[in-house]
Amino acid sequence: MTKTILPKLIQNISRTMSSTATASRRPYTVIVEGNIGAGKTTFLQPFLKHEKIVQVCTEPVEKWRNLQGHNLLQKMYEDPKRWSFELQSYIQLTMVQEHMKPCDVPVKMMERSLLSARYCFVENLFNTGKLEESEYLVLSEWFNFLVSSPQMNFNVDQIIYLRTKPEVVYERIKNRNRHEENTIPLQYLKELHDLHEEWLVDQTKIKTQAPVTIIDANFDLDDPNEEYQKCQEQILSQGMKN
Repeated sequence: MTKTILPKLIQNISRTMSSTATASRRPYTVIVEGNIGAGKTTFLQPFLKHEKIVQVCTEPVEKWRNLQGHNLLQKMYEDPKRWSFELQSYIQLTMVQEHMKPCDVPVKMMERSLLSARYCFVENLFNTGKLEESEYLVLSEWFNFLVSSPQMNFNVDQIIYLRTKPEVVYERIKNRNRHEENTIPLQYLKELHDLHEEWLVDQTKIKTQAPVTIIDANFDLDDPNEEYQKCQEQILSQGMKN
């Protein structure tokens, strides 16, 4: 995508928008998925400057770090067997809130989703014995109720999968040095990678809820990426059609 195309595209979208139309239509909804450290924030960053066209819903990590003074994320990493159910219960709530957040522009983009919380993170915790079967079943029952409820709308139009090698994200996590992530082992990232692959690439157990765009995200995040730029143009174009 050249630098001249995007401004023209944005102008065209802005001209075609009306407050009545955007209020009455469901936005074109994109969820950005990938392992810890896959570069989801970097991918979403360019969309933040197009707030009249795109609403960006970042992952509500700060809520997980501070629930009235309780850092649920840190508690889980320090003692996953004890605190995984608590954290995942709250993550499920906060992701529902992100899905249901009102949007009056053509495109809504979400950093992760209720779907990856269930299919990747909850599944991994159960597979590795950090969730009791009863805890797993409670989270699964809640999830099944939510996604099948006619009163709610968790429909997704496109899934962006930032595909990375576990070794690459492990180095990124060490370099960004977030306090809660200091104890994340490489094995955990490999397990999450396999579940993302199973869900979004192999699709052997779960049928994806929307078309999946797979982007190789193993590059240096400080360098411009042509695939990211092409995907940005495509998403904005789809939003204009919505």
